[in-house]
Amino acid sequence: MKELKIEIIAVGSELLTPYYQDTNSLYLTRQINDLGMSISLKTIAGDNLDDLIYCFRQAQQRSDLILIIGGLGPTLDDKTREAVSASLNKKLIFKKEILHQIKNRFRKRNISMPSVNKKQAYIIEGAEILNNKNGTAPGLWVEFASKIFILLPGPPEELKAMFKDQVLPRLLNLRQGYQSRLVLKIVGLTESRTESMITDLYPEENNLEMTTLAYPGQIEIHLTGFSISSFKQAENKILKVSRLIRDRLKEHVFSISGEKLEEVLGKLLSRDHSTLATAESCTGGLLGHRITNVPGSSDYFLQGVQVYSNAAKIKLLGISEALIETQGAVSQKVAENMAEKIREKAQSSYGLAITGIAGPGGGTKEKPVGLVYTSLAWENGVKTDKNLFSGNREIIKFRSSQKALDMLRMFLIKQN
Repeated sequence: MKELKIEIIAVGSELLTPYYQDTNSLYLTRQINDLGMSISLKTIAGDNLDDLIYCFRQAQQRSDLILIIGGLGPTLDDKTREAVSASLNKKLIFKKEILHQIKNRFRKRNISMPSVNKKQAYIIEGAEILNNKNGTAPGLWVEFASKIFILLPGPPEELKAMFKDQVLPRLLNLRQGYQSRLVLKIVGLTESRTESMITDLYPEENNLEMTTLAYPGQIEIHLTGFSISSFKQAENKILKVSRLIRDRLKEHVFSISGEKLEEVLGKLLSRDHSTLATAESCTGGLLGHRITNVPGSSDYFLQGVQVYSNAAKIKLLGISEALIETQGAVSQKVAENMAEKIREKAQSSYGLAITGIAGPGGGTKEKPVGLVYTSLAWENGVKTDKNLFSGNREIIKFRSSQKALDMLRMFLIKQN
C-alpha cells in the first residue's frame, strides 16, 4: 500500500497571535500515529479567504489526506467551507435538514436561532456530512481527485467527539500499521548524565525510535515502536528496550505508565499506610498542591503549612528565633527544624520541608538565587539536601517541590 501523505491545517487568525495555542493538532496527530501513519506537515492559516484558498490548493497538490480544523462557525470570519469549495471549484449547497437540526439545538435551550447560523447549513457539493453532537457546526468529508479533505470544528470537545465517532472508523480502512508508545519518566539525573548512561541503547532498526526530552526537574525517554502486522509486535519492541533502560537507570525511573511523581509517591504512602505533612517557605504551597491534586490523597496527607515569613516559621512551627537569626531562614538547620516540627504537630509518619530563594531577587554571594534546602523527617531521623537550582522563579519552585517529593519516594523505596 502506498504511504499516505497527511497534513493538518488549523484555521484561525487567533492562532497566529501569542494568546492562543493550537492543541487540536496534537490530538489528531496522536490518533493518526496510532493508525501507523505520520503527519508530514502542519500549517496555521488566518481567516483571510484568499490565503485560505491558496493554502488549501497547495495542500491538495502535495498531500493525500488533509485534516482542516476550525472556521466552520456562524460568524463572518469563519470561511473554511467557502475556501475549500472555491479551491475545489465546487458549489455550496443549502441543506434544510441541517438548518432544522441547528434550530432544534437552540430550541432545546429555549433560545431562538440567530440568523447568522443559517450559513452553517451550507455544505460543499458532494461532501458527506459529519454530524456534530456537541455543537452547531457540521463537519464534512470531501473526496476529490483521489484526495480527502476532512473539515472539523475548532472547539476541542466538538472535534474530539466527531473524530472518534465518525472520522476514525473511516480511517481504519486506511490503516498502514500499528504503533505503540511508552514514556519513561526519570528524576534525580541530568539530561547529559541520562544520555551518557543509555547512549548505547539507542535502537538501530527503522521501526523503533527513542527520544530523550528534558523538562525542569524531570527527564523523559519516549519510545515508539511500529509494526505492519500487529500492535503486540510493536509493543514488544519498545518493552524490550524499556527493560534495558530501567535496568541501567534503576530507581531513577519513577514511571512508565504516565503517572506524575506525586501520584507515584501517593501509591507508596498508601501501600505502607503512612502519612505525610508539609511545611513550605519558598514554594508557597506548591508541594501541598501537587500532593492534594491526586485523588485519594486525604488517606495519607494530613496537613500542610505555608510559613513564608520568619514570623510564621516561629509562630506556626515553633522554630527558634535565635536559630533563624544565627543560621538564616534559608539554611540546613532551619529546613531540618521545619520538617521535624511539622511531623510532630501533625503526628504524621513523615514531614517534608522546603526553604530557599526562588528569586529573581533576594540572593547573595553566600546564598544565591536557586539555593534551596529540602528536608525529610521521620520517627528516628532527618535528612536534608542542599540544592542549587537554575531557572526562573516558577521553575525553581517546581524543581524544589520535585526534589522534596523524590526524597520521600527514594526513602520509601529503600525501606522495602
